[in-house]
Amino acid sequence: MDPSRDWSELPKHLLDSVLGRLELLGDYLRFSIVCRSWYWVAKDNKNKLATRQCCHPPPMLLINTDKEDTWKVYNVMDNKLLDLQLRVPNTRFCGSSKGWLIFMENDYAVTLVNPFFRVRGRREKQNSIIHLPPLLPPRETDKFYREHFDYYVYKAIISADPILNRKECIVVVVTQPFWQLAFIRLGKDSTWTYVDGRYRARGFDEVVFLEDKFYGVQSDSRVLSFKVNTHVHSNLKFAARRIETDYWYKNYLVYSIEKELLLVHRHFEDSRRTVKFVVYKLNFNNRKWTEINTIGDVALFVGDNSTFSVLASSFRGCLPNCIYFTHDSNSVKVHLGPDGPHDFGVYDVEYRRFLNVDTTQVSTLVKMSKQPPIWILPTFQL
Repeated sequence: MDPSRDWSELPKHLLDSVLGRLELLGDYLRFSIVCRSWYWVAKDNKNKLATRQCCHPPPMLLINTDKEDTWKVYNVMDNKLLDLQLRVPNTRFCGSSKGWLIFMENDYAVTLVNPFFRVRGRREKQNSIIHLPPLLPPRETDKFYREHFDYYVYKAIISADPILNRKECIVVVVTQPFWQLAFIRLGKDSTWTYVDGRYRARGFDEVVFLEDKFYGVQSDSRVLSFKVNTHVHSNLKFAARRIETDYWYKNYLVYSIEKELLLVHRHFEDSRRTVKFVVYKLNFNNRKWTEINTIGDVALFVGDNSTFSVLASSFRGCLPNCIYFTHDSNSVKVHLGPDGPHDFGVYDVEYRRFLNVDTTQVSTLVKMSKQPPIWILPTFQL
């Protein structure tokens, strides 16, 4: 670029033409922060981006920095850090769903925050933080979760955007140490409702929202469903049989872009290093899991977030038939810093191998972060 040229004075039709050639949301975000005139052009064109995309874009990775309440944004599709910083708390997030992060306060209250509403250097948008009532506190004997309140909720999801679709938004959490389910309906409930405690012996690893029901997977891969239709929940119903295994794994449950319910087993070595993934598909008729060796034109993103499914061919740089993974909680507090978090990479489902993707820069940042990184769906808010 000519340094003497005032690029803010480019004609609008030329800027519209440039935006028409951009495919990725990250490119839109970078375009919008060049100057004020470019920002308004990007804002005028944001609906065009939404209509061109058949599904939600691939998630981006939030990485904690050494600055207070500051996170960087990594776009894995082009292996670049975005030129923006997000102002969100320096804490462990127990969930990432619908573009919102979920975390615990020290009084066991649950809080939702939209990081893309809180970009440093821009005016903070209204309703960027939503405070929910506190959960029942851990028992006096559960000293770990009293000291480390940020690990009290193992995982959390929301059923709908709490601003755009508040009436349909239900927040579901899995509390420790028994991995018990609890939910609250925004705008309707003032306290949390705890789901049938008879099943807490096996606990729940993850919950997904499918049509009008929640599906929760237990430690033995058994799946139970429940429907929230009144303040008192319906009984849990059996949805999938367990899987007999002799290895230790972590469960991820995902409703894929191809409208299939998938189960992902993440195998660990030495408690933290991922050694392989195994994927299963549910047959709703016989309630059985079947192992599959391909997920086709789909990419999955797993971690502390709700598991995301993306149609890979719709986005430049997104690898099909792959699982993008990052460090997540295994219910054991680990030292974060030079020794962790460290588990980050891309796994090819069909050929059962880890791909040699150049992520040197982001891997270094992840290892040096003070909090676990987390995937998040970018929300286009200009």
